[in-house]
Amino acid sequence: MSLAIKDDEVDIVIGALRSDLTIFMNEWRPMFSRFHVIIVKDPDLKEELKIPEGFNLDVYGKPDIDQVVGSSTSILFSGYSCRYFGYLVSRKKYIISVDDDCLPARDPKGFLVDAVAQHISNLTNPATPFFFNTLYDPYAEGADFVRGYPFSLRAGVKCALSCGLWLNLADHDAPTQALKARQRNSRYVDAVMTVPARSLIPISGINIAFEREAVGPALVPALKLAGEGKCRWETMEDIWSGLCVKIVCDHLGLGVKTGLPYIWRTDRGDPIASLKKEWEGVKLMEEVIPFFQSVRLPREATTVEECIIEVANAVKERLGSMDPVFARAAKAMLDWVKLWQSVGSSSSRSSAV
Repeated sequence: MSLAIKDDEVDIVIGALRSDLTIFMNEWRPMFSRFHVIIVKDPDLKEELKIPEGFNLDVYGKPDIDQVVGSSTSILFSGYSCRYFGYLVSRKKYIISVDDDCLPARDPKGFLVDAVAQHISNLTNPATPFFFNTLYDPYAEGADFVRGYPFSLRAGVKCALSCGLWLNLADHDAPTQALKARQRNSRYVDAVMTVPARSLIPISGINIAFEREAVGPALVPALKLAGEGKCRWETMEDIWSGLCVKIVCDHLGLGVKTGLPYIWRTDRGDPIASLKKEWEGVKLMEEVIPFFQSVRLPREATTVEECIIEVANAVKERLGSMDPVFARAAKAMLDWVKLWQSVGSSSSRSSAV
């Protein structure tokens, strides 16, 4: 698959939660080597990173985060949230991010899946959020709009976010994974679809790509669970971030796609041991989803930053008294907007070490 972009328009952002990235980087070398890579080390990780040579990359650690962000923010760039620092300091048009426990997948014919190329294809082709096409992505090779699809909507809209999927270990929550401990996803569906407007989606940060200037400020590391751990099913930061970015996309008339590309997610963690940590997040979602379903942003909010400020104020007003985690999330969202305006939008960037 040929890319309709220049190599210098893409940053690969990796949050490093484990120290030895040798296998991970070597497996991804065919896809990553032509692009700039940003690796953000989890501030809680004490060991030195092991990274093979042959990549154009910058590595950021706790000293860099402290220098750029300072102590005046409520945002914690720890655990999976460390990758958001990479989103902040990147200056590229497109960002692609995969977890460090994921490897390239193979399609049913045995060919290696180029996740980077597929994400870029998703982002550079229009999305169709206002009318569902039953042949999925009408811009894919061999596809088109079906009979009855309005010609006035066939131009589509900008796709701002691409959400890929996973083979082997699917992104279940801890209760589901504990109940179905041996279940693995081997189903490869060769399709991409636009998520309809006003439909929420549990966006997983495991395998995503986005246009930075279009929605970067909406990908916000805000919701931190009290017992948050280092396994995906012990966190909710990406789910909260995804809900934020989806309602912002709906408001601004942008598209979100899901489906291809697949990655291979390796087994990691103990879901039964994680149940206590994530159960807080499972219960919170019962309050969070109705809230996001009801949020309507004012017409005056015409930028991503303005939209996030409106959402943060609504979170504080309507959810803040229910649980302290929501009040903290609202403050983190406002702090993130300030950071994005002062650091993420500036022409200068800090030196990486």
